[in-house]
Amino acid sequence: MVQALIDNSSTSLGAIACVRRWLGEAQRLAVLTGAGVSAESGVPTFREDADGYWSQFKPEEMASEAGYRRDPAHVWRWYEHRRALVAKVTPNEGHLALARWARQHPGRMTLITQNVDGLHQQAGSEDVLSLHGELSRNRWLNRRCTLCDLEQAVPGEPPHCAACGNLLRPAVVWFGESLPSQTWARAEQAAEQCQLMLVIGTSGAVYPAAGLAKIARRNRARVVIINPHASELDSVADQMIAMPSAQVLPLLLASPE
Repeated sequence: MVQALIDNSSTSLGAIACVRRWLGEAQRLAVLTGAGVSAESGVPTFREDADGYWSQFKPEEMASEAGYRRDPAHVWRWYEHRRALVAKVTPNEGHLALARWARQHPGRMTLITQNVDGLHQQAGSEDVLSLHGELSRNRWLNRRCTLCDLEQAVPGEPPHCAACGNLLRPAVVWFGESLPSQTWARAEQAAEQCQLMLVIGTSGAVYPAAGLAKIARRNRARVVIINPHASELDSVADQMIAMPSAQVLPLLLASPE
């Protein structure tokens, strides 16, 4: 792996060495991950899920309350398709490196993710701030009645409450919905209080999540972008490492020898 980095460029190795020094100095580390991290495990991004049938539908039709209410069975099947894709993949070396570093440095890292696939949790990361929800979970579409019980929902496409007919929906944030307030408040606080923020595998185009890097920068934290592609947050970066996170993070977060 080191040889691959050397072949890529000595600049990347220098950047990694620099950020390792910053890690040693930072008492509080915030990490923001995006779709690129999951893509390295084989999870297709929302707009790259090019399965023949589902590729013909617009994301807004499949990930909005209006679209769900219009055709709940159709949208539910799409999410079951997404869940089946995620079930086939495993955490990559980047996921594992983050979890390992957090265990070795308890209380220093806040892990914030835009991803809904649960791969950080599978890798062993605890208390992950999932800004956009979790694909594996469900919640009720409407206000629940006293008999609405997630564990007792009547099977179907989608499952529903036997008492009131309330429908289950995936516990993810759809277009037009607000982020979970408590999760967002904790993410903001982490961005405000960290000395170093790693922004990994995100285009920086989705707000308010992308704004966390700017919050960190305003509060004088160092911001590091890890992404093989250009992002809309590059202008706020103190350091950029243009390589896949599954290659970089094991080196960046390795324990000193």
